[in-house]
Amino acid sequence: MSHEKYQSCIDACLECATLCDHCASECLKESDLPMLTRCIQLDRECAEMCFSAARIMTLGSEYAGDLCAVCADFCLRCAEECGKHSHMDHCRNCAETCLRCAEECQKMTGQPV
Repeated sequence: MSHEKYQSCIDACLECATLCDHCASECLKESDLPMLTRCIQLDRECAEMCFSAARIMTLGSEYAGDLCAVCADFCLRCAEECGKHSHMDHCRNCAETCLRCAEECQKMTGQPV
Protein backbone atom coordinates (compact mmCIF):
# COMPACT_ATOMS: atom_id res chain seq x y z
CA MET A 1 0.00 0.00 0.00
CA SER A 2 1.34 3.42 -0.91
CA HIS A 3 2.19 5.70 2.00
CA GLU A 4 -0.21 8.38 0.68
CA LYS A 5 -3.13 6.16 1.73
CA TYR A 6 -1.80 6.37 5.29
CA GLN A 7 -1.25 10.13 5.38
CA SER A 8 -4.06 10.94 7.81
CA CYS A 9 -2.80 8.29 10.21
CA ILE A 10 0.83 9.36 9.77
CA ASP A 11 -0.16 12.92 10.65
CA ALA A 12 -2.13 11.75 13.70
CA CYS A 13 0.78 9.60 14.90
CA LEU A 14 3.29 12.43 14.56
CA GLU A 15 1.00 14.84 16.40
CA CYS A 16 0.39 12.28 19.12
CA ALA A 17 4.09 11.55 19.55
CA THR A 18 4.82 15.25 19.87
CA LEU A 19 2.12 15.83 22.46
CA CYS A 20 3.09 12.72 24.43
CA ASP A 21 6.68 13.96 24.61
CA HIS A 22 5.42 17.38 25.69
CA CYS A 23 3.14 15.86 28.32
CA ALA A 24 5.97 13.77 29.78
CA SER A 25 8.20 16.84 29.96
CA GLU A 26 5.50 18.90 31.63
CA CYS A 27 4.66 16.10 34.09
CA LEU A 28 8.30 16.10 35.18
CA LYS A 29 7.85 19.72 36.26
CA GLU A 30 4.83 18.99 38.47
CA SER A 31 5.13 18.95 42.25
CA ASP A 32 3.52 15.52 42.78
CA LEU A 33 5.92 13.56 40.60
CA PRO A 34 5.24 10.13 42.19
CA MET A 35 1.57 10.43 41.19
CA LEU A 36 2.63 10.97 37.56
CA THR A 37 5.20 8.20 37.18
CA ARG A 38 2.90 5.91 35.18
CA CYS A 39 1.70 8.82 33.05
CA ILE A 40 5.26 9.78 32.16
CA GLN A 41 6.18 6.20 31.32
CA LEU A 42 3.13 5.69 29.10
CA ASP A 43 3.70 9.07 27.42
CA ARG A 44 7.23 8.02 26.51
CA GLU A 45 6.18 4.58 25.30
CA CYS A 46 3.28 5.97 23.28
CA ALA A 47 5.51 8.59 21.65
CA GLU A 48 8.00 5.92 20.59
CA MET A 49 5.26 3.68 19.23
CA CYS A 50 3.66 6.55 17.30
CA PHE A 51 6.98 7.58 15.77
CA SER A 52 7.62 3.95 14.79
CA ALA A 53 4.15 3.51 13.29
CA ALA A 54 4.50 6.73 11.30
CA ARG A 55 7.86 5.59 9.97
CA ILE A 56 6.55 2.16 8.94
CA MET A 57 3.56 3.76 7.20
CA THR A 58 5.86 6.22 5.42
CA LEU A 59 7.77 3.25 4.06
CA GLY A 60 4.52 1.82 2.69
CA SER A 61 5.11 -1.41 4.58
CA GLU A 62 2.70 -4.27 4.09
CA TYR A 63 2.83 -4.67 7.88
CA ALA A 64 1.70 -1.12 8.65
CA GLY A 65 -1.78 -2.26 9.63
CA ASP A 66 -0.33 -4.69 12.16
CA LEU A 67 1.78 -1.98 13.75
CA CYS A 68 -1.17 0.42 13.71
CA ALA A 69 -3.17 -2.07 15.77
CA VAL A 70 -0.43 -2.11 18.41
CA CYS A 71 -0.09 1.67 18.24
CA ALA A 72 -3.83 2.09 18.84
CA ASP A 73 -3.52 -0.03 21.97
CA PHE A 74 -0.63 2.10 23.28
CA CYS A 75 -2.59 5.28 22.52
CA LEU A 76 -5.68 4.02 24.37
CA ARG A 77 -3.64 3.11 27.45
CA CYS A 78 -1.91 6.47 27.43
CA ALA A 79 -5.22 8.31 26.96
CA GLU A 80 -6.73 6.45 29.89
CA GLU A 81 -3.83 7.34 32.20
CA CYS A 82 -3.59 10.97 31.06
CA GLY A 83 -7.35 11.24 31.48
CA LYS A 84 -6.87 10.58 35.20
CA HIS A 85 -4.90 13.84 35.36
CA SER A 86 -7.12 15.91 33.07
CA HIS A 87 -7.11 18.81 35.53
CA MET A 88 -3.72 19.59 33.97
CA ASP A 89 -3.92 21.00 30.46
CA HIS A 90 -0.99 18.99 29.14
CA CYS A 91 -2.53 15.68 30.28
CA ARG A 92 -5.99 16.60 28.99
CA ASN A 93 -4.58 17.62 25.59
CA CYS A 94 -2.48 14.46 25.44
CA ALA A 95 -5.45 12.23 26.27
CA GLU A 96 -7.57 13.84 23.55
CA THR A 97 -4.81 13.54 20.96
CA CYS A 98 -4.14 9.91 21.91
CA LEU A 99 -7.81 9.07 21.39
CA ARG A 100 -7.80 10.70 17.95
CA CYS A 101 -4.64 8.83 17.04
CA ALA A 102 -6.12 5.53 18.23
CA GLU A 103 -9.13 6.13 15.98
CA GLU A 104 -6.92 6.82 12.97
CA CYS A 105 -4.79 3.76 13.69
CA GLN A 106 -7.82 1.55 14.09
CA LYS A 107 -9.08 2.70 10.67
CA MET A 108 -5.86 1.33 9.20
CA THR A 109 -6.52 -2.09 10.72
CA GLY A 110 -10.12 -2.43 9.64
CA GLN A 111 -11.11 -2.97 13.27
CA PRO A 112 -14.03 -1.12 14.83
CA VAL A 113 -13.13 2.06 16.67
